[in-house]
Amino acid sequence: MSPSLDLLDSPAVVHKVIGVLKYGDRVDVMKTEGTWAKVQAGDGGQGWVITQELMPSKTYEDGQKLLHQLSSRQVQAAGHAVLAANLRLEPGRDGPELGMLAQDQTLDVFDRRMIARKTAGSGAGQPASSTPVPDVWYLVRSGSRAGWVLGRLVTLDIPQGISQYAANYNTVAWFVLNTVRDGDSNVPQYLVADREGSVGFDFTHIRVFTWWVKQHHYVTSYVQSGLKGVFPIRTENLGNTPYFRLRLVDDKGNKFQSVYGLFNTIVRPMGRVEGWESNAMPERKHRR
Repeated sequence: MSPSLDLLDSPAVVHKVIGVLKYGDRVDVMKTEGTWAKVQAGDGGQGWVITQELMPSKTYEDGQKLLHQLSSRQVQAAGHAVLAANLRLEPGRDGPELGMLAQDQTLDVFDRRMIARKTAGSGAGQPASSTPVPDVWYLVRSGSRAGWVLGRLVTLDIPQGISQYAANYNTVAWFVLNTVRDGDSNVPQYLVADREGSVGFDFTHIRVFTWWVKQHHYVTSYVQSGLKGVFPIRTENLGNTPYFRLRLVDDKGNKFQSVYGLFNTIVRPMGRVEGWESNAMPERKHRR
C-alpha cells in the first residue's frame, strides 16, 4: 500500500526488479508463498510482491468513494503527520488499512471521532474495563488518498497570522470568512474554533478575528463559549456577506444550527435552524 511497489522476478534474496506498480493498480493474485504473493498486473506482466502491500479490491474502491465524498465537504483544519501513520477506512485500530502516511506528510482534516480503545480485558470470556480509554481519530485527505488516522499522530498547522492568538487555546478548526485590503495585500479574516477541557464535543468555543486596517493587526470581534459543537462547521457567502453555521446540541440533546453573519467587522447571530443538515436561513422576526 505504498505509493509505488517493485515487481520482482523472484521472492529470493537475490532478485531483479522487473516492473513498478502504482498505488491503486489492480492485480490478480496467482499464488502465495509465506509473506510473498505472485501477481499478474493489468498489462499481463507477472512477478512477486510482499503480500502485506496488497489490499482487497473492495477496500480500495470504498477508499475511493470516501475520497470522492470529501470533495464536496469543507476542510476544518490543516496539519501534518508527526510520524508515519496508518490510514484506515473506518475510525478504529481494527479498521481496514488504506495505506500509510509518511512522516511530515501534509493533510486536510474534515472530521473527528472518539472511539473506545479495546483493552486487555475486553476479549471473550474476560471482563471488560469499566472505563474504556477513547482514541481520537481524524478523517483526513492527503493528495489522492483519504481515510481515518489516529489523532495523536497529527499536528495541526495553525496559520501564521493567527498562531499567536492560539497560544492559550486548544484550537481545532479555522476558516477564512473573507479578506480585506490593506495596502497591496488582501488580509484574511478568520473564524476560529477551540475546544476547552477534555470533552466529547469537537469544539466548545469560537472566536472571530477581523483586521484593523489602521493599526495593521487582528482584533477579536466576537467570542462565544459554552458550546456543544460537532464538526463540520460550514461557511458560505451570500452576496458579499460571509455567513457561518455551527452544528450544536442543546441541554435536551436536540440538534440544531446557529447561523451567524459577518457585516464589515461586526458578527451578528442570525438565529437557529432545527437539525444539522438543513441549508435554510433562520426566519426573520418582524415587528409591527
